[in-house]
Amino acid sequence: MLTKHAVADEAATLTEFWSQRVLTRANGNLFKVAKGTRSTNWHSHDDQDETFLLLSGHLTIQLRDGEVPLSPGDLLVIPRGVEHCPRVDGDEAHFLLIGPDVTSNAAGGKPAWSHTDSTPTSTGPAATSDTAGGKPN
Repeated sequence: MLTKHAVADEAATLTEFWSQRVLTRANGNLFKVAKGTRSTNWHSHDDQDETFLLLSGHLTIQLRDGEVPLSPGDLLVIPRGVEHCPRVDGDEAHFLLIGPDVTSNAAGGKPAWSHTDSTPTSTGPAATSDTAGGKPN
């Protein structure tokens, strides 16, 4: 049976920042919606590329040698092994992540404060990540 997904609507229903919801699988890849605010921690994925398709808001992918700003509709593939730190420019951003059906970096860059349903305070750096599964891989 075919299933149509309203990707932007699905992303808007997420309650936890930097967590993901798998919408579907195809050809060994997961299609996951996520939402972010502030930034993740610096991280890399040695076992897979990470693909971002920005749905709403503004997201900057910080790299050790520069930054790549994304606007709605922009797609960016971060090659495996490249250290990066997604940063939301504004209140929040919604995006689609596409990647292999594997568990990657257990840390995934997800900040500890994102385990609550509340937005973090605007002062102080994000805490270290400590989860597997709910990460922006």
